[in-house]
Amino acid sequence: MLTRKELYDAIDTPIFHLIGDTADELGLEAYVVGGYVRDLLLHRPTNDIDVVSVGPGIELAKAVAKKLGKHAYLSVFKRFGTAQVKYKDFELEFVGARKESYSPDSRKPFVEDGTLEDDQKRRDFTINALALCLNRDRYAELIDPFDGIADLLEYTICTPLDPEVTFSDDPLRMMRAIRFASQLGFMIEEETWDAICRMAPRIEIVSQERITDEFNKIMLSPRPSVGLDLFAMSGLMQIVMPEVYALKGAETIDGIGHKDNLTHTFKVVDNIAKKTDNLWLRYAALLHDVGKPRTKKYDPKLGWTFYNHNFIGAKMIPGLFKRLRLPTDGKMKYVRKLVDLHMRPQSLVDEGVSDSAIRRLLFEAGDDIDDLMVLCESDITSKNPQKVRRYIENYGLVRKKLKEIEEKDRIRNFQPPITGEKIMEVFDLTPGREVGKIKEAIKDAILDGIVDNEYDSAYQFMIKKAEELGLRPIKG
Repeated sequence: MLTRKELYDAIDTPIFHLIGDTADELGLEAYVVGGYVRDLLLHRPTNDIDVVSVGPGIELAKAVAKKLGKHAYLSVFKRFGTAQVKYKDFELEFVGARKESYSPDSRKPFVEDGTLEDDQKRRDFTINALALCLNRDRYAELIDPFDGIADLLEYTICTPLDPEVTFSDDPLRMMRAIRFASQLGFMIEEETWDAICRMAPRIEIVSQERITDEFNKIMLSPRPSVGLDLFAMSGLMQIVMPEVYALKGAETIDGIGHKDNLTHTFKVVDNIAKKTDNLWLRYAALLHDVGKPRTKKYDPKLGWTFYNHNFIGAKMIPGLFKRLRLPTDGKMKYVRKLVDLHMRPQSLVDEGVSDSAIRRLLFEAGDDIDDLMVLCESDITSKNPQKVRRYIENYGLVRKKLKEIEEKDRIRNFQPPITGEKIMEVFDLTPGREVGKIKEAIKDAILDGIVDNEYDSAYQFMIKKAEELGLRPIKG
């Protein structure tokens, strides 16, 4: 942990001195607080800086922006009593010290001016209630009324007040506790954890947008399973994502059981996280088996089956994304596609890796084929090393064939060389069933390797197919 001199050296920068000197001129106390101080002590770089003044924070922000000159951009949020100054790589958030009180059925606080101690009391966790003074005569003095330094040293997340008070005031803090545990590798203190479990239902008064923002941060943490496990054990997942929580549990009939698909899913997300920071590929991992609870059946001869769980899961994605206020544009379609196709590479291995099947996979996956293969490889969570090696070798064979077919046939994202407009022109047709039949036949013939993926070959096939339907060309 840093000494007073090391703290001074760490914030011995023009921007902090300017804020402190400006506060002195206005007769205000000014402190850098919260996440910046926490990350400074943890040696985590950040340029997001929260400044609390004992007095009007907006006035301090205006004065600082004026001194910084034309390269500073000031935004004032009078309704919330805050202001933001963007300057070079820095984002400075200013607020006056305040105290808050809440009614039991609302997440909107009653706010009034307060002391620094009042402001620190309203913080979510002790590690975020640390403050460093910026005034010249007390520069870099650390104010730590709740022993946040001790919690930092012990890697512990603990609320500054009674956790029930802290979480009742803003229930999103329950998810923030889990997020910090996941991001920082900290443990949640016992009383704080017990309060989260008791108060989980109160999350329902928080807007879905805020919940999803916190959940995305959990998903982007180095080992998402840390946060996902806590999310499930706390009771929050049952409320926020019941479709995912439904994967929990293993069932046994006649001595035959299936694995806990929730635990498996968390492992898959971790496997993906080792390879990419792509949030939407991580979502595909989280949701790849979401259709299993709805398709689970026990057959005395076959054991447990989950037929078409990929198809059912893909159908669930749009509704789930809409409810979670996730993007319903291309990102949703990307996740839906990967969920739908995640069984295909393995089925290719089981049925034989034919050129035709590879062409169809390339056509359907398009530019997302590489991400699909990463998902499939991450889906290997067996503890049997021989089985893992066999799966990896199988997927290696699929990757090899994908590369060969792509280089030879240029199928990825291909559009058939004969368009619907060309079919109508050649046979003097209007849009309808016959045009669709011919176009689909051309596509299938190319994917099956019957004709080459080029115009002349496809044109000759079109003529033959049209003749089968009793059509004759009027022009070439």
